[in-house]
Amino acid sequence: MTESEPRFLTVGAGGAERRIAVRERPGSGPPVVWLGGFRSDMKATKASALDQWAAEAGRRFVRFDYAAHGESSGTFTDCTISAWLEDAQAVLSAHVDEPPILVGSSMGGWIACLAARDRAARGVATAGLVLIAPALDFTEDLIWGRLSEAARAMLVRDGVLRRLSDYAPEPDPITLKLIEDGRRNCMLGEPFDPACPIHILQGMRDTDVPYAHALRIFDRLPAEGTVMTLIADGDHRLSRPQDIARLVAAVAEMV
Repeated sequence: MTESEPRFLTVGAGGAERRIAVRERPGSGPPVVWLGGFRSDMKATKASALDQWAAEAGRRFVRFDYAAHGESSGTFTDCTISAWLEDAQAVLSAHVDEPPILVGSSMGGWIACLAARDRAARGVATAGLVLIAPALDFTEDLIWGRLSEAARAMLVRDGVLRRLSDYAPEPDPITLKLIEDGRRNCMLGEPFDPACPIHILQGMRDTDVPYAHALRIFDRLPAEGTVMTLIADGDHRLSRPQDIARLVAAVAEMV
């Protein structure tokens, strides 16, 4: 399987301008678009597995790196949910010409839901959502809500808090800017309808995005066309061979 070379898309202007790396595999059917997680990139396990499936199945597949992720430019501490949503919307505008299937992992699930809701509000169709451990509202519920009073005070005072990560050797820089922007993008305060079928894949041993959080999301979605698969021994990554098989099956069913 030959991996496509990245193309670069300029997003933003002035000091906020960044080059977003995009890889597109040509094929038939609704374009499948990968939206990765917080500090992940488009070469990670699940994205690469979907690219392999797309190559073998002859399906169109688009993946990209948000600003300050992977091969894209940008400074991580300058970025927010709104900025990463803008990256996703720019990729969709430039690379998608028919209703896409948005596949969002962790934070990418939040970005996918925001993008689909915005498309629905504009009368633009989305073919489906496949959400893996979707971390909607994670900045508020899963970061700010878990911080001690001392850590919150430090974040407010310094503007940034460095939090140990299970997925990277260096700590995650959590900025006050990220938290405050996240509040403006929170979705779980009321029902929302992305106007397309939705399949959630959620591990029940996920300590980063607990399955109780996925159930809150499930409750906010319309019953029609919404499916959730709970994986009793699944963790946050859901990258084991059996998890990848479930992901590929969910995407293939949408296609």
